[in-house]
Amino acid sequence: MEEVVIIAEAGVNHNGSVEIAKKLIDVAANSGADFVKFQTFIAEKVISRHAKKAEYQIENTGLIEETQLDMVKKLELTPAMHDELINYCKQKNINFLSTAFDLDSIDLLKKLNLPFFKIPSGEITNLPYLRKVALNFDKIVMSTGMAYLKEVKEAFEVLITMGIKREHITILHCNTEYPTKMEDVNLKAMLQIQNEFGTSVGYSDHTLGIEVPIAAVALGANVIEKHFTLDRNMSGPDHVASLEPNELMDMVTSIRNITRALGGSGIKEPSKSELKNISIARKSIHVNRDVKSGEILKEEDLVVLRPNNGISPMEWDNVIGRCLKANVMSGNLLSLDDLL
Repeated sequence: MEEVVIIAEAGVNHNGSVEIAKKLIDVAANSGADFVKFQTFIAEKVISRHAKKAEYQIENTGLIEETQLDMVKKLELTPAMHDELINYCKQKNINFLSTAFDLDSIDLLKKLNLPFFKIPSGEITNLPYLRKVALNFDKIVMSTGMAYLKEVKEAFEVLITMGIKREHITILHCNTEYPTKMEDVNLKAMLQIQNEFGTSVGYSDHTLGIEVPIAAVALGANVIEKHFTLDRNMSGPDHVASLEPNELMDMVTSIRNITRALGGSGIKEPSKSELKNISIARKSIHVNRDVKSGEILKEEDLVVLRPNNGISPMEWDNVIGRCLKANVMSGNLLSLDDLL
């Protein structure tokens, strides 16, 4: 199995601070994630002044009167900040990634030579956005939170019509409630996406904990995206539903282990490492009394014991009624050489 791509989603958990963003990069790099991802936007080009905050944003920030625009404006990263963070990622040997939320921000990310473009859930019904992404990027990962399958199909067809190859698209199942309740995850929908579109699939997770992304990998996810923070008690809209550093590391380690566990031949056969255990753990037929040459073996004369150096217990019926051609002491195993 190919290595799962793990995107550690810093998002806006930097709270507008480059120094906090660098600390997040440190955490992502130490965890073993492949990418650390931020969010690129010009707030006024994403949100109107009339837009309200989501319920989870009000709950997580505690600021009822604050508008969504006011909240998000404080979380912008300037082009200079992008350059600084990219250089820091290079020092820390982790790949930089970001998601754009407006057309101008797509242009900025194009200049940064990202290996692929990540379409967020909220933009899959944004036709001008989808077209511009497809014109500027060859490889795309697309989240599908809040979407009906019909809407995913429509977005997918836009990308295909614009010339993106099917094999260059990865579609992520997602639920955008922060945090997502376990009963709302609907993880099998990822398999429906795979069957419907024939693409690589993955999962963008907003549950508390690490169980669901690990399960997604076991079901065949090629990409996992997960929010993380320095501390869930920090002020901001997404911290509460994010992993803390030790949890992120545990998730990455678990996913790498699952990937290795799924990487076998798929054939049910002993592994090389366990062949040596066959003679120790399995059993063979022994006698449970002194038996003399010429005696006919009865069921009560036999017992199944370790080790497995003699006749297999699967031959039990074929041994009963056979005649011995040599004496066998009680507790010793039988061999075919002992039988006439």
